[in-house]
Amino acid sequence: MEIICNQNELNNAIQLVSKAVASRPTHPILANILLTADEGTNKISMTGFDLNLGIQTSFDGTVKNSGAITIPSKLLSEIVNKLPNETPVSLKVEESLDNISIKSDRGSFNLKGIPSDEYPNLPFVESGTSLNIDPSSFLKALKTTIFASSNDDSKQLLTGVNFTFKTNYLESASTDGHRLAVALIGNEEYIKNKENLSTNDGDLSVTIPTRSLREIEKLVSLKSSENSIKLFYDKGQVVFISSNQIITTRTLEGTYPNYSQLIPDSFSKILNFNTKKLIDALERIAVLADQQSSVVKIKIDNTDLASISADAQDIGNANELLPVSYSGENFDIAFNVRYLLEGLKVISSENVLLKCNIATTPAVFVPEDNLNSFTYLVMPVQVRS
Repeated sequence: MEIICNQNELNNAIQLVSKAVASRPTHPILANILLTADEGTNKISMTGFDLNLGIQTSFDGTVKNSGAITIPSKLLSEIVNKLPNETPVSLKVEESLDNISIKSDRGSFNLKGIPSDEYPNLPFVESGTSLNIDPSSFLKALKTTIFASSNDDSKQLLTGVNFTFKTNYLESASTDGHRLAVALIGNEEYIKNKENLSTNDGDLSVTIPTRSLREIEKLVSLKSSENSIKLFYDKGQVVFISSNQIITTRTLEGTYPNYSQLIPDSFSKILNFNTKKLIDALERIAVLADQQSSVVKIKIDNTDLASISADAQDIGNANELLPVSYSGENFDIAFNVRYLLEGLKVISSENVLLKCNIATTPAVFVPEDNLNSFTYLVMPVQVRS
């Protein structure tokens, strides 16, 4: 095999696919990147695959001889990254010895590869479900919910985001057991009329691991100007395909919790805040809250100002008054300040509603301008007076 390509394109491809190379490989070849070259099309393709997440990308170059080889990912990445920008790089493989020679105008490197026939095949979905998804809608659904997924591997199913693809809209949800984020993206008129939102047996519902989604997010961000990206699903495997990239990932097995039943049907207290002012106030109060328990208290006393406070024992305390629109009895409620900030930062509307009943039952934050489009449920923190 012999190819000549641009350093920048080669480097970008390596950086992309190396995200799917195993950090602790169970087999030496899984620490390698698969490089294939086709003389007929002058296409160079690179693949990383750790048996759960697979990324493949292709780019144009000059292919003098077709072939395939696997190359140690870490070494290849470091070498190509340090070669002069935008210069031609030639890569030649002695098939009989699996020797790889990399040359640029500054010098040459020789590496030992492993034959490509030992490399596992990326799982391609032959049958099953296929959808055309709108990149910008999928990106929005992903960004507004991914932050609430769990980091706890013992809660395997919660370490991902659940996506339900429906005829007129896309629903995404994630929870870590303390909070829940649900986004409805699609036809706005349809979403406003919430009675339409039903789940049919024909809807595709998949839970994709957060780690895979971080890479899928990058792919979809690059393709957000395209009309659609193809999604294939079959037997626990999801494949995203755009013009020159493929990402395949295993889904998380099991039935995702029925989260809609966690959201209270009605609320006795509804507070209306300016979203940016609430975020700014919480960030200032968090300086002290984070010193100890990360707890912030929101208190209402018969005025149009809400008191936001934090008390870090033996260190100090902080208090700030914030305009609020609310008519009802006095009450106070406490939350983990980090949970509040992460949820509020994905709400794009000017005002946000905090809906709650008592200080021990779930509270919900929703955008004022499109109530059904996003729901963020947070469990309050019990504070001893």
